Amino acid sequence: MPRSKEEALDRLHAFERKIADKKVIGPAYGLAKGLSVTLRTMTKRSVTRQYPHVMPDLPPRTRGVIAFKEENCTVCMLCSRECPDWCIYIESHKDVVPPKTPGARARTRNVLDRFAIDFALCMYCGICVEVCPFDALFWSPEFEYSETSIEMLTHEKDVLAGWMDHVYPPPELEVGAEPEPERDAPMKAYEPAGVAATAAPAPVKAAAPAAAAPAEAPAAAAPAAAAPPPEAPATAPATVEDHSPPEIDEETYQRELAAGKPERVARALAKAATVKKRRKG
Repeated sequence: MPRSKEEALDRLHAFERKIADKKVIGPAYGLAKGLSVTLRTMTKRSVTRQYPHVMPDLPPRTRGVIAFKEENCTVCMLCSRECPDWCIYIESHKDVVPPKTPGARARTRNVLDRFAIDFALCMYCGICVEVCPFDALFWSPEFEYSETSIEMLTHEKDVLAGWMDHVYPPPELEVGAEPEPERDAPMKAYEPAGVAATAAPAPVKAAAPAAAAPAEAPAAAAPAAAAPPPEAPATAPATVEDHSPPEIDEETYQRELAAGKPERVARALAKAATVKKRRKG
C-alpha cells in the first residue's frame, strides 16, 4: 500500500503510461478516460456570473484603466516621454505667477491644457504610473469603457479624472516604514519660497551674542583665541541676507520715481537702500 498521496499518484501515472503503451488497450483507455471527464462535468451545475446584473469582485491591484488626478500634475512630461507606445498627449502653456513677497520676482508655471490617453494604442504596461513623480496617474479597476469606434478610445482628462472615484486607497504602511515625500506634498514646487528664507536669519542673530559672551571671559588669558568669534557675526548675517528677498524702501522708491527714473531702476535702488540699512543696523 502506498504510504503517501504523492506515492499513490506516482503509481497511478506509471500504470497509465503502461496501459498507454499497449497497442490495443492504449487508444481505448484514452477514449474512456476523456469520456469520464465529460460525464463528471455534465452532472455538475454550471456557475455563471450574471453580468451586468452582478458585478465581479475585482482585486485591489486590477489593471483596468489609467486614471488621472489633475491637481497633482506639474506637466513634467515624464509619462509622455517614457511611454513606449506614445499614446499620451499633453498640451500646456506657461503662466506668470505674481510674487508672494514684495520685491520678489514673478515666477512662471506650466498650466495643463490637455491630457489624453489613446487606449487603442495603450498596452497597459504601467510605466507611466511608475515614473510619475507626483502621483498624478493611478491604476483604476474600471473596465467598462468600450466604444463603438476606435477614434472614441482617446479619452480626455475629464474622463480620466472621473475614473479616480474607483481607485482603491493605498495600503497601510508596514511597521517602521516611512511615507514617500511626494505623496505627502506633491506640489512643493509651487509653495512660496520666502517663508524659509525669512525665518533663517533669526537663529543666526540669536546665536551671535552667546558666542561673543564666552569669548570676552578668557580675553586676558588668551587674547589670540578671542579674535575669531567677533568675525563670525560680521560674515554670517551677510550670507543669510543675500538669500532672503530684501524689502523695498518706500521712501527711496517714491523719491526715485519723482526724480523721473523708470520703475525698474527705482525698485532696484530701493532694494539697495534696504540692504544698506540692514548692514548698518
